[in-house]
Amino acid sequence: MSTVAANAPGAVGGGLADVAASEASLRRFLHGLPGVDAVGLEARAASLGTRSIKTSAKAYAIDLAISMIDLTTLEGADTAGKVRSLCTKAKHPDPTAPGCPPVAAVCVYPDMVATARAALEGTGIHVASVATAFPSGRAALPVKLADTAQAVAAGADEIDMVIDRGAFLSGRYLQVFEEIVAVKEACRRPDGQDAHLKVIFETGELQTYDNVRRASWLAMLAGADFIKTSTGKVAVNATPPVTLLMLEAVRDFHAATGTRIGVKPAGGIRTTKDAMKYLVMVNETLGDGWLSPDWFRFGASSLLNDLLMQRQKLTTGRYSGPDYVTVD
Repeated sequence: MSTVAANAPGAVGGGLADVAASEASLRRFLHGLPGVDAVGLEARAASLGTRSIKTSAKAYAIDLAISMIDLTTLEGADTAGKVRSLCTKAKHPDPTAPGCPPVAAVCVYPDMVATARAALEGTGIHVASVATAFPSGRAALPVKLADTAQAVAAGADEIDMVIDRGAFLSGRYLQVFEEIVAVKEACRRPDGQDAHLKVIFETGELQTYDNVRRASWLAMLAGADFIKTSTGKVAVNATPPVTLLMLEAVRDFHAATGTRIGVKPAGGIRTTKDAMKYLVMVNETLGDGWLSPDWFRFGASSLLNDLLMQRQKLTTGRYSGPDYVTVD
């Protein structure tokens, strides 16, 4: 993942150091980005979705996709027992197959971070926590920072924050930028093992592809380690065109600054076929260097069960059915 130093405001390269010097300069930069060709974007995403992955390559891709999942429970009825059960599944997604990889992370609300941390200690699986008044983002900045600090103090090593969509859509870009910078600061730890920051746009509410591109650049300039499509709590979540657009923004940011940023589509990705399409998209846009849990994640817990069934099919030659995988 990218480092704080590389992403700090004023530390980016390619002549971008002063972009956020003022509201006017930030607006000028974001509105100066090339407009998105919606027809071309959607056609490109559809074309990449027709690629097929078969036999041994499919087996590799399934295991890769499993290793990229942020296994998530974000419900008001979450209990410590449910979180511990989810952590067990994260460690051993298919207990009947010792070679099945663990997932990348378990994502919970801040008050469940300590429970997840204890259950995952020593496994290498990350503990992620949503913060900043997830999913609405409707809270004062001190509340959002306290939310973040609580999760980090409890042991979260990844924070998934949501931007203030109202501020962004109103054109208050500097406010959004400064909020991301402040949350990034709240992710610091005295031992230097800072929590990584994923910035959620809620792309289903951003209205246009141009806004998705602007939000991507805004978050990356402010210090995001990952940019993430959605909370999974609205009607429209991750889509191939939006994810492709974000991947292209990451590619262009890397070319301009030398800084790598991760991407996380979340919500609505339920089948192995869907996951394969996204992996092809990553490979074709960013190269195989991004085909790693360090740089690409799926926020799609229900996806795991389908991946496990497809994995069993490749191993046994038959579909085991949903009763042969654990229910989240």
